[in-house]
Amino acid sequence: MNAAAATTIQHHFNFSLLALPPHSSSSSSWRWKNSRLPISIFRVKQPKPLFLCSVSNSNPTGANGGNGSAAKGSGTTARGRRLLKLREEKRKRELDRLHNYPNWAKVLEEACRDDTELRAVLGDSIGNPELMRKKVEERVRKKGRDFSKSKTGSVVSFKVSFRDFNPLDSHIWFELYGSPSDRDVDLIGSVIQSWYVMGRLGSFNSANLQLANLSMDYDPLYDVDKGFKVMPSSFHDIGDVEFQDNWGRVWVDLGTSDYFAIDVLLNCLTVLSSEYLGIQQVVFGGRSMGDWEEGMTNPEFGYKYFKI
Repeated sequence: MNAAAATTIQHHFNFSLLALPPHSSSSSSWRWKNSRLPISIFRVKQPKPLFLCSVSNSNPTGANGGNGSAAKGSGTTARGRRLLKLREEKRKRELDRLHNYPNWAKVLEEACRDDTELRAVLGDSIGNPELMRKKVEERVRKKGRDFSKSKTGSVVSFKVSFRDFNPLDSHIWFELYGSPSDRDVDLIGSVIQSWYVMGRLGSFNSANLQLANLSMDYDPLYDVDKGFKVMPSSFHDIGDVEFQDNWGRVWVDLGTSDYFAIDVLLNCLTVLSSEYLGIQQVVFGGRSMGDWEEGMTNPEFGYKYFKI
């Protein structure tokens, strides 16, 4: 209490207190000099507590360009609004999936339950129609359209024809029943490569066929010196095996090899066509077959090749 307030109270009530006399220890020795002080003066009201709080606003202008009161009034936080938006987007995706999901994708998903091979082909693409389509197209491109058939050849034998065939500078053409997959290209290319390696090593030499017409009922004799002295014959060169749509070709230079090298190749292609890959016809020689376009090497237009 300040001095002015104390003076006012003393003047208003006009009282004075006497101190305890010297050498007195009893409260009964208290005396009043002027006892006109009302009793209610001792009923001092306690002051009401005052609470102070400080409000900190790190973004006084609000997140929406000064509209901070609108964000406060919504009763949500930024994280809550983000989660709400994510849930709404997920719900929309589920609705789109139910109403716009392709029927073929549903069929594939149902088939995956019982087909482990198909499930391995699709992998983690299940639920994404676009990715599922790409996975299936990649599988068809690599291994053909038939997923389970072991024998994929043709029951019809292919045709063989010659068109001004020059064994030193000519193409050998193959017409298939459809555009080959990567597996088909590797299969035909491997056969041609093996045929060339054998020819390069002198396998097709009719001057040294000592056992061709002998009987194996008795132990035949092979003349090593004759085989060593015979004039060698071998392939000279070969190109890569190329494909455009359902037509394929390979350039060859048979060199000094005998023509029965062609019989060996046709024997290989006959089994290849009947067991694994159907061939319509084989043409020896000729400049252009079917819709072949010289210089076209774009894979997007059906060009494929096997490097020899």
